[in-house]
Amino acid sequence: MDSLIIRGGTRLDGTLRASGSKNAALPILAATLLTGESCTLQRVPLLKDITTMMTLLSSLGAGALRNKEGVVVVEGGSVQVFKAPYDLVKTMRASILVLGPLLARYGLAEVSFPGGCAIGSRPVDLHIRVLEAMGADVQVREGYIVARAPNGLVGVDFTFDTVTVGGTENAVMAASLAQGISVLRNVAREPEIIDLVGFLRAMGAQIVGEGTDTLTIHGVAALQGANYSVMPDRIEVGTYLVAAAATRGRVKIEGIVPEILSVVCDKLRHTGACITEGEDWIDLDMQGNRPRAVDVVTEPYPGFPTDMQAQFTALNTIAEGTSRVTETVFENRLMQAHEMKRMGAEILIDGDSAHITGRLSLQGAPVMASDLRASASLVIAGLVASGETRIDRIYHIDRGYENIEGNLQCLGADIRRIST
Repeated sequence: MDSLIIRGGTRLDGTLRASGSKNAALPILAATLLTGESCTLQRVPLLKDITTMMTLLSSLGAGALRNKEGVVVVEGGSVQVFKAPYDLVKTMRASILVLGPLLARYGLAEVSFPGGCAIGSRPVDLHIRVLEAMGADVQVREGYIVARAPNGLVGVDFTFDTVTVGGTENAVMAASLAQGISVLRNVAREPEIIDLVGFLRAMGAQIVGEGTDTLTIHGVAALQGANYSVMPDRIEVGTYLVAAAATRGRVKIEGIVPEILSVVCDKLRHTGACITEGEDWIDLDMQGNRPRAVDVVTEPYPGFPTDMQAQFTALNTIAEGTSRVTETVFENRLMQAHEMKRMGAEILIDGDSAHITGRLSLQGAPVMASDLRASASLVIAGLVASGETRIDRIYHIDRGYENIEGNLQCLGADIRRIST
């Protein structure tokens, strides 16, 4: 099992290029099941979750291959299996996203209840309810969601009780091949949803309203293949920006549209960071100064992203002043605080909030990752700690960060991967 060894105390300094977005690539890969034609996807990151999704597509009969240039080609014309097995689904939450496309195109889908990070309850009931509203018969049998629509799905006017990214993605994919018009209300507005709609539109789907809380979809009889480039990963970029801020350093990230990180950048400005932006780049410079503490409350987009909460928790542990980090999206997503306390962080957990008193430094220690973003936060803590930090169970971080140790080495960090 791999671990990361970090010797902290070095200010990060350098330039990186943003990878493609994991959270956009996964639903786009699932959406290739909506057509029997070839789809070519560029800027797909090389991550464990992406490999798992490609393996899942292949298990269904769709050819999914990455060429030497890093481009993924999916051939969906030979799908003959409509069951997503537990052995694959248990490792990745996003596997639930094949439910809508399989059901819409073939009238049948069996998907095991998904796994992924242990960050609290993320129920799939809204996925099921919207598909039932479209006319599907959905039952739960022996841990599988079994959905049937032998006569196809029909358009629906549906309002989500709560904002759900995955539920929105499943619904908009299914509605693209449903008969008639679907109006989906109280939908998620994340940039990754907009990217999925862009891909579906490239396939011939008729969708309007992306970026708002209402999507209107005119179902079509068939979708075609498409060539599409996945958006940059705003969470990866945000993580490197926070890492530079925590180490009092500087980093320039190229290949990123600054608008999709406006909330994160505003918070970083509050820490004292000097941030400049261009059409496709962001530059952060702490000018050697210690960051100031900043309060954070997570919210659905366009609010502060839950996927950046752990990283700001790490930054606040060495910031000047006191702060409060409140998690409102997922319960149990402050687990990284317990590992940071092993490194000397002064954190008090009160329900869904972490009260943090910043210290000048942390001390290196052996720690264990509990989920994807917690892994990233422990890396940041290790970068600012004195001495050596060892992070175990880093298979979590490989699900969402492509070559994180290599990128940080390019910025001057003393970090390496070991196998035990």
